[in-house]
Amino acid sequence: MTLVRRVARPLLAAIFIAGGLDQFKHPTAKAKTAGPLLAKVGPRVGLPDDPELLIRANGMAMVGAGALLATGHLPRVASSVLAVTLVPTTVAAHAFWKEQDPEVRERQKVQFLKNLGLLGGLLLAAAVARATKKVEKSEAEVLKTIGRAAGVSGEDVAAIVKRATG
Repeated sequence: MTLVRRVARPLLAAIFIAGGLDQFKHPTAKAKTAGPLLAKVGPRVGLPDDPELLIRANGMAMVGAGALLATGHLPRVASSVLAVTLVPTTVAAHAFWKEQDPEVRERQKVQFLKNLGLLGGLLLAAAVARATKKVEKSEAEVLKTIGRAAGVSGEDVAAIVKRATG
């Protein structure tokens, strides 16, 4: 893992871990905010009619996926889970278009756009994880091919390349 990914993943994950813990510990206020969205969407997708339970579950998903992303484990899966948790949170909590007060509207718009930025970061994290996996797989195939041509194992070729590149 590169230094950039080693630093960027925990930085991106931190907001989800903190927010997820808050959702788990204090679901009541968030359940009131999310209530209208849950009432509209919940029955269509078979969710239980318990907003606090759903808020806590969302919080735990954020904590778990945030921890996985922060530690570099299953980054594609973790980023995808976080993206899925972010969308309803953003729509329910930062519906700036419904606000009448210009100051409140502006604050909600900033939060909405911040969450869109986080969503973009999660999509990039997932894409980088996928691209890295493809490169590693291609690299292993190249090493095996070179090894077969040279009459040595792919692991031996890898060791030679590592020694040569330092």
